[in-house]
Amino acid sequence: MKFDPSNAIQDNLAFGEFGGVNPSITDSATYTFLSQERMEQMFDHEVKGCFLYSRHWNPSDRYLATALAKMEDSEDGLVTASGMSAISCAILQICSSGDEMISGRTVYGGTYALFKNFLPKLGINVNFIDITDLDVVERSITDKTKLIYCEGLSNPLLEVADIPKLRKIADKYNLKLIVDNTFSPMLLSPIRLGAHVVVHSLTKFINGTNDCVAGCICSSKDFINQLTDIHSGASMLLGPVLDSYRAASILKNLHTLHIRMQKHSENALYVAGQFEQLGFKTFYPGLKSHRQHELLKKLYNPKYGFGGMMAVDFKKIETAKQIVATMQKAKVGYLAVSLGFYKTLFSMPSHSTSSEIPEKEQKTMGLTEGLVRFSVGIDHDIERSFDRIKKSLKKLNMI
Repeated sequence: MKFDPSNAIQDNLAFGEFGGVNPSITDSATYTFLSQERMEQMFDHEVKGCFLYSRHWNPSDRYLATALAKMEDSEDGLVTASGMSAISCAILQICSSGDEMISGRTVYGGTYALFKNFLPKLGINVNFIDITDLDVVERSITDKTKLIYCEGLSNPLLEVADIPKLRKIADKYNLKLIVDNTFSPMLLSPIRLGAHVVVHSLTKFINGTNDCVAGCICSSKDFINQLTDIHSGASMLLGPVLDSYRAASILKNLHTLHIRMQKHSENALYVAGQFEQLGFKTFYPGLKSHRQHELLKKLYNPKYGFGGMMAVDFKKIETAKQIVATMQKAKVGYLAVSLGFYKTLFSMPSHSTSSEIPEKEQKTMGLTEGLVRFSVGIDHDIERSFDRIKKSLKKLNMI
């Protein structure tokens, strides 16, 4: 039977301490032991069913990490306090001072800033390239390269990473492949496609209610054990702990993710198609005009569509500012950063979520000042919503 991420989550039953259908929330930072010998065992290695200190593991985080690993079809998982901490821990577990890594150039602005401005202070240099050009990827590898990093669907230009071919390159040079799957949970299964490590900002689609910040890492059991190792693990020693109450809340929301992703994708396809028909340059991999449409069709899980993220190029910053303000007044959604909310969110990446990327590099990427990124919501009547967009465009004499 073909793997389905929603079925994997559905079959993962976790009972509360007293038989509740939701796992009990553990409100403890430290845990008791029946003997000193048992505690010493925990300092040597993880003992199944035992917990030491919540910076290492706690039951609520473990429940969520297990469910996310099921969704990604990885051997194990780890939850963290943010998506950025998930990225940082994964990379710092692999790379040391003097190492290099390759990254797609169209990545989230915070990721770009981490790679460009912070990692070099630790002696780790990052080479930003066009991740869709496999010849460039291979030519960029040196004897110091340790990993390839990309986003399954890139932020904000919606480029598609050819994960199976990137894995072949990684294997050829004994590298690790890390894929950020924040834009594409359920519609892409990067571990099954060849990624060694998958990271998410749980803040976005997976949680879906924009009421917390969290992240996760899904990978082999060996890699998760490395991250949580008491003596040398990046997550254990850097300490990006996810609060138990938030972990429990995200776990509940995870069980509706498959329904939400289907609706996000359905609505985004409609909105993108309408914008394209009106003559606007539209970035959405579900459109046949997208240069990687056929590639994504080879990689995705069809049931979940092409995702809820899209972008429209209004060319000029002044035009973009007018349209986002007018759409918010028309109750299309909110002018706000982040994504994956049940209402539509829109922003101008060049002056917000991608502002950390230098202007020259933005132009090289194809990111214009007038680009507006849409995280399309799960509106019941998307035609009604687009009618409001259309009226906003007419009000500004744009159609």
